[in-house]
Amino acid sequence: MQYFFIVVSSLLLLLSSASQAAPTNFDQAKKLAQRIHAPEAKSFYCDCDIRWQGSKGIPDLAGCGYQVRKNGPRASRIEWEHVMPAHHFGHQRQCWQQGGRKNCVKTDEVFRLMEADLYNLVPAIGEVNGDRSNFRFGVLPATEAKHGACPVKVDFKQKVFEPAPNVRGDIARIYFYMADKYNLNLSRAQQQLFIAWHKQDPATPQERELNQRINQHMGHDNPFVSGKREWNLGYKPTGYGLVVSQ
Repeated sequence: MQYFFIVVSSLLLLLSSASQAAPTNFDQAKKLAQRIHAPEAKSFYCDCDIRWQGSKGIPDLAGCGYQVRKNGPRASRIEWEHVMPAHHFGHQRQCWQQGGRKNCVKTDEVFRLMEADLYNLVPAIGEVNGDRSNFRFGVLPATEAKHGACPVKVDFKQKVFEPAPNVRGDIARIYFYMADKYNLNLSRAQQQLFIAWHKQDPATPQERELNQRINQHMGHDNPFVSGKREWNLGYKPTGYGLVVSQ
């Protein structure tokens, strides 16, 4: 009987460990991200409440004053947005040059891990996710907001997206994390912008709590949220996420 309990306990421990394992592809990551962010999550850029029906997230557009700019069906659903776009981290990989994102998903294990990294995923209103596309972040003082009370601006010609002040530091720390972990290039202008945003919008208790929840699955935290690391102009990424299983 004692042996039976030891076996059962070991199996439960293994199952628990497996359930906490980091995702290895984007589909796994989206399912885990919902468990981590829900039920108290709000849409990242617009701060709208989200109602979940199974795996489907429905933003409360009326409650947050959101106005559909163009795409009503996408505005009515939550999508998992890569804060650092797949284009940014993908085009620095050889697989992207030989066939774009589809080829990277098929042939590049490191790309799949980057695409599935939970620290880089946030719940966003689908239309905003689409409007942001792979545009760079910036500030657009002369651009008119086109999403109602949602405090974002988009310049489609310059391909620039301005987020709300209360998430700019979050964005900066996600970029620092992705660049550091996967040895990605950030331009000098990007670094200067994100260093300023990091200082203007420091990590909140909510961001630190989310960092801890994601840590339970990824096996490490975002050190730019916890304060273990600090990004300075000219910071040399470590590339510790480039080591993959053989």
